[in-house]
Amino acid sequence: EVQLVASGGGLVQAGGSLRLSCVASGFTFDGYAMGWFRQVTGNEREFLAAISMSGDATYYSSSVKDRFAISKDNAKNMVYLQMNSLKPEDTAVYYCGLAQVVTGIEDQYDYWGQGTRVTVSS
Repeated sequence: EVQLVASGGGLVQAGGSLRLSCVASGFTFDGYAMGWFRQVTGNEREFLAAISMSGDATYYSSSVKDRFAISKDNAKNMVYLQMNSLKPEDTAVYYCGLAQVVTGIEDQYDYWGQGTRVTVSS
């Protein structure tokens, strides 16, 4: 059974940083990609970043590419999202997802973690 568990969210002041983690289990990383999205209540899920688990390919939303960085640790089955220079508008629930390609299209993700909430205070 595929499971994704996201963690690392919390309350941070504007200008601060957080690192989100997503641990995956139940599948072999080779040939897959992992991504991060976020969602504000009432809005659609927004793509942030994705990374190939087989190589070095990454893909970012232009809205966060200068502040956020996605990385992985295949040995630990982990994917991370380093978020810097956080702004109040970054407040959302952040989700990690599993796809078969590096993509920013939500429908191409087959599995999702439960989400971790990030609140950025002004």
